[in-house]
Amino acid sequence: MTDLLAALGLAIAIEGILYALFPDRMKRMMAQVLGQPDAALRAVGLVAACVGVVIVWLARG
Repeated sequence: MTDLLAALGLAIAIEGILYALFPDRMKRMMAQVLGQPDAALRAVGLVAACVGVVIVWLARG
């Protein structure tokens, strides 16, 4: 459980840094995401989740 909270905190910190450093780019990216079809967002989300699981598996292994 501690590892999960640490990973969640790290993800939030990284996202916060991106918003702090590049606010205009983040707004443009969100506008582009709103225009994408649901299927494309699902596919990208699934790929990102799989890559994340593999990274954690390699790091913990």
